[in-house]
Amino acid sequence: MIKRIILTTATLLTTTSLSAIATTENLQNIQQLLSTRDCQQCNLRGVGLIMADLAGANLRGADLSRANLSRANLTEADLTGANLSGASLHGANLSGANLSGANLNGTDLRDAFLVDAKLFGINLRTAYVRGAIGIPQYAGTSEDFHAWGVVEAQRGNYTVAIENFNRALSLKSDFARAIMARGVARYKLGDESGAIADAEIAGKLFTEQGDIEGYQVSQNLIQRIEIAQNMPEPKGGSGIGNALVSVGSLLLRLFTP
Repeated sequence: MIKRIILTTATLLTTTSLSAIATTENLQNIQQLLSTRDCQQCNLRGVGLIMADLAGANLRGADLSRANLSRANLTEADLTGANLSGASLHGANLSGANLSGANLNGTDLRDAFLVDAKLFGINLRTAYVRGAIGIPQYAGTSEDFHAWGVVEAQRGNYTVAIENFNRALSLKSDFARAIMARGVARYKLGDESGAIADAEIAGKLFTEQGDIEGYQVSQNLIQRIEIAQNMPEPKGGSGIGNALVSVGSLLLRLFTP
């Protein structure tokens, strides 16, 4: 019994000592980073650097797993090979940053600014990128951009959704689902002629690809738009903008990968 107590106490003391060492190491690394902006290969696991100004910082190979870098300024920062798994970069400015080879498993990149960022050799499929701006063309497949576009459309961000659908189509020009989804987004923005044009193109592609359901949906959208255009404006000003709310939601669900 006494031996067990001694062993338990020793274990607790060892664990506490290791935690203290890790905390001291983190604090020293944070101080180094903030004072010199150079912390290559540093242990920064779980640190809190919300809104920190780290522009141009050298964080190559740093361990930033589960760190909180929300809304931090990381413009032109070097994060090559960094471990960002589980980290929050929500709303962070990563314009011009180098994240090539970084671990982005479970990384929160929602609403992050990624214009001109380098994302070679990374996997965004396991990251959260809703609302991220400037994801480069090579960082995703046509299916990825389509999926991201659908998410933005479901949030009501139709302009961003269309940008994603266009990127999907630049990679796969006969991607009928992306054209159809873009048509829905265009209608939601009041571009009825653009919506019909997309639905007609998608309809032809669906026919060529043997997708009967897709063709029927494209024709359904065209018919509903034409009916809505000919409907008298109801009193109260609800307008034809509400006429396709249900069909728009249905289409977005249908074309979710």
